[in-house]
Amino acid sequence: MKHYLHTVEEVFADIKSGENGITEAEAQKRLEANGKNKLAEGKKKSIFARFMDQLKDPMIIILIIAAVISAVTEYFEASAAGEAFFPTDTLIILAVVIINAVLGVVQESKAEAAIEALQEMSAATSKVIRDGKLVSVKSEDLVIGDVVLLEAGDAVPADCRIFESASMKIEEAALTGESVPVDKIIKLLNGGEKNEVALGDRKNMAYMGSTVVYGRGQAVVVATGMDTEMGKIADALAKAEDNETPLQKKLNQLSKILTGLVLGICIFIFGFQIIKAMLTGSGVDFHLVLDSFMTSVSLAVAAIPEGLAAVVTVVLSIGVTNMSKKNAIIRKLTAVETLGCAQIICSDKTGTLTQNKMTVVDHFGDNENLVATAMALCCDASIDEKGEVTGEPTEAALVAYANKLSLNKNDLVKANPRIGEAPFDSGRKMMSTVHETADGIVQYTKGAPDVILGKCTHTLWNGQIVPFSNELKELTLKDNKRMADKALRVLAVAMRKYDSAPSDYSPEALESDLIFVGLTGMIDPVRPEVKDAIVECRKAGITPIMITGDHKDTAVAIAMELGIIDDASNAITGAELNEISDEDFAEKVTQFKVYARVQPEHKTRIVNAWKARGMITAMTGDGVNDAPSIKSADIGIGMGITGTDVTKNVADMVLADDNFATIVGAVSEGRRIYDNIRKAIQFLLGSNLSEVLAIFTSSLLGFTILKPVHLLFINLVTDCFPALALGFERPESDIMKRKPRDSKDGIFSGGLGVDCAYQGILVTILTPTAFFIGEFLETGHWQFMNIPESNEGMTMAFLTMSMCEIFHSFNMRSQRGSVLKMVFGEKSHNGFLYLAMVGSFILTTAIIEVPALANAFGFTHLDLTAYGISIGLAFLIIPIVEIIKAVQRAVSKK
Repeated sequence: MKHYLHTVEEVFADIKSGENGITEAEAQKRLEANGKNKLAEGKKKSIFARFMDQLKDPMIIILIIAAVISAVTEYFEASAAGEAFFPTDTLIILAVVIINAVLGVVQESKAEAAIEALQEMSAATSKVIRDGKLVSVKSEDLVIGDVVLLEAGDAVPADCRIFESASMKIEEAALTGESVPVDKIIKLLNGGEKNEVALGDRKNMAYMGSTVVYGRGQAVVVATGMDTEMGKIADALAKAEDNETPLQKKLNQLSKILTGLVLGICIFIFGFQIIKAMLTGSGVDFHLVLDSFMTSVSLAVAAIPEGLAAVVTVVLSIGVTNMSKKNAIIRKLTAVETLGCAQIICSDKTGTLTQNKMTVVDHFGDNENLVATAMALCCDASIDEKGEVTGEPTEAALVAYANKLSLNKNDLVKANPRIGEAPFDSGRKMMSTVHETADGIVQYTKGAPDVILGKCTHTLWNGQIVPFSNELKELTLKDNKRMADKALRVLAVAMRKYDSAPSDYSPEALESDLIFVGLTGMIDPVRPEVKDAIVECRKAGITPIMITGDHKDTAVAIAMELGIIDDASNAITGAELNEISDEDFAEKVTQFKVYARVQPEHKTRIVNAWKARGMITAMTGDGVNDAPSIKSADIGIGMGITGTDVTKNVADMVLADDNFATIVGAVSEGRRIYDNIRKAIQFLLGSNLSEVLAIFTSSLLGFTILKPVHLLFINLVTDCFPALALGFERPESDIMKRKPRDSKDGIFSGGLGVDCAYQGILVTILTPTAFFIGEFLETGHWQFMNIPESNEGMTMAFLTMSMCEIFHSFNMRSQRGSVLKMVFGEKSHNGFLYLAMVGSFILTTAIIEVPALANAFGFTHLDLTAYGISIGLAFLIIPIVEIIKAVQRAVSKK
C-alpha cells in the first residue's frame, strides 16, 4: 500500500490501528512476527580470510610452488654433500610471499561499517501511545501500527504516515538531498496519472533517518527495519559490488601473462635439458632432474617481479600522504589512480556544490532595514554572542541577513519584545508576531508572497504608507517573478500598527488590512571555489554531472551559474527518468548533465549508465541518499564535515574540507601517481625480462649465470629502492591538460611494452658479456658453452646486472624525454632517486666485498680491473637509451 496516496482512515484500517495506537500485547505479537526495527547486519570478513585472499594470485601460487621445489632440491643437495639442511632460498621466497600478502590487506570491509552507521542514525528511544497511554520504548521495538509523538529535535524512528501536524517541519536533506525542511501535512497526496509521488514530495510521510526541526505532530508507523526507505538504502549497499579499479585490472592481466610465460618457459627448459641429455647420451639421473628443477625455480623467480606489489602499494601510499596534506583523505589505496582517470564526476548539489546553508541574496522593498528587522523579529531562530545562528534554516537565513545589516536579533528583541503571536501554519502559509515598540504596538507577518499580498491593503512607498494600487502590486509581482526565475525562495513580509495591544491573537483577527513591507529572496548558494574547479575539470577532460533531490528550477539555476549546463534542456527529473528504459537511457545519458527530484535508486542508475558506456565514474555527496551510488561508482567521494558516517564509510576518498575544488588537486595527484607507477612497472618488468633472457640463454648454452638467491636480491633490493623513488617524481607540466586515459588501455599501452622489451634485451646483452669477461679473467681463455660454475664470471655478471638496473632507473624518470635535459636543462631533480641509487650501489658492493655475505651468496672478490669493467658495461645503458629516445621522439614528430 502506498500510504501517502490514501486517507488516514484508510491507512489505519490497512494496518489495523487507530489514533490511540495498539495494545502492548499486540505490539509483542507484531514484534515476534516482523522482527526488530533495525537494519540487517552484514557478515564481516576476518583478517585471516582477507590474508588468504591475497594468496590466490597466480604469481603468488607459482612462487609458493617454487619455494617447495627449492626446499626439496636444497634438501637432497645437502644430503648428498653430507651438510646440514637449511633452506635459505626457500625462506627468502616465502618471506616475499608473506610480505606481499600483508601489504595486500589494506582495506577493511566497508559495507558493514556503513550499515552500522545507518543503525546509529536511528533514534534510541521513541514516545509511543500503547494501551491508550504515552510510554517511552526502544526504537528497535517499534512495530507497524504504533502511534509515535514527534517534536522538534526528535529523530524519526521508522517510516510513518502523519495524521496530526502542528506546523511540523522535517529535515530530510540526508535522505532526499532537499536543503529546505519540508512542511508536513495530513491529507492524502495526488499521485497523478502514474499513481506515484517522488520521495521528496511525500509531505504526509515521515521517514527513518530524518529529523523534526520545527513544530510537533503524531504519526502511525507503516514500515520498520529493512522495509523502510533507509532499509532499502542499506540493502542497496549490501548488494553493491566492490569493482576492480583500472590498475587492479591491469595488474591482474599482467599477472596472468607472467604466469603463462613462467610456466611455458619452465616447462620448455626442463624438457629441453632432459631431451638434450638423452640425445647426447649423458643420461638422465637424479642430479640432472634436480638441476633442471633449480633452473626452473630460477626462471620463476626471474620472471616474477616480487617487489611489484610492494612498490605499487608504497607509491600509492606516497600519493595518499600528499593528498591528505591537501584535505583529500584516501580510504582505499587503489582509489588514487582511479581518480586520475576519472571521466565523469557525478556530484550531489546540496552541501557539495552548494554550502547547504540558506542565504538571503536579494530583496525588494522601500526600506531594506525595515524588511530585515521585520523578518528577523517574525521568526523563532536565535543568534548567540559569537554570531552563530540556530533554528530552522529559512528563519536562520533571515536572522543572519539582518545581522549582516548590523541588526542583531538580540538587540531587536530587547527593543521590540514580543507580546503575542499566531504561529506558522502550513495551511495559512504565514505566521504573525506582535511587538511592543517605541512607536507603539506593531505586528509583523511573513509568509508566501501570494498569500501575504492578498492580505495587504497598503504598502510602504517612498517612506510613506500609501494604498496598495494595482500598479504597485504589479511592480511587486514583477520583482517576485524576477527572484523566482532565479530559483530563489521568496518570502514576503508585511506589518500592521495598533493603538493598543490587540485582545484577540487569532490568525483571523490579526492577518488582515496589512501594510506591505517587502520581499526577500534566498537560496543555498554555490561554494565560491566550485566554479573554478569545474573549469579545471573541463580542461582535464572531465564532465561534471549534478544529481540532486531539489526542484528542477533550482537545480538548473545552480548548474547554469556554475557552468555545468548552458541550456535547461540538459536537465531531467527523476519522474521523467522513470519513463526511460535502461536501454534508451544508456543511449541518451550523454544528453543530461543535471538530474533533479531524484531518489537514491536513480543515482545508482545514473552512475551505472555511465559505467556501461565504459566511462570511469566518480560520485561525490554527503547524504545517506548518496551512499549506494557512491559505492557503485568507480570511485566514491564523501564529505568529511557535513557527510554522514554512512557516506564516509563507503567512500573511497573523503574530502576533509568538503571542498569540491579539492577534487581537482586529487585528480592531478592521481594522474601523477599513475604515471609514476607506469615508470616503476616499466623499470621492474624490463629488469625481469633481462633476468629471464639471461637465465634462458645461459641454460641453452649450458652454464649457470645467476642463482635464484641472486635474482631475489636484485628484484627485492637493487630494483625496489629505485622503483620506490620513482614514485616521488613530480608531475609533468601538461598533466591537467590531457584527456583522461582510456580505462581499456593496457598496461603496455603508449609504447611501454616495446620500451620494456628493448631495454630488457640491452641488459641481457651486457650481463652475459660481463660473465664471459669474468670467465676469461679467471681461466685465461674464452669459453661460451658448457662452462663449469665460475665464481668470478657469476660475480661480474651480478655486479653488471645490478648496476645496469641502478643506472637504468635514472633513464626511467621520463618514458620519452631526455633525462639529461631534465637534469641540466630544466634543473629537475629527484633527490630520493639519487639516494636510492647510492643505497643500492652500497648494498650491492657489500654482498660482494664483505666476506661473510660473499660466501653466503657464492661470490668472489673482484679486483679494480674487473670492478671497473662491470661498472663501465652497466653505465652504457644511459647513453644507449638516450640515443634510442631521441630516435623515438624524431619518429613521433614525423
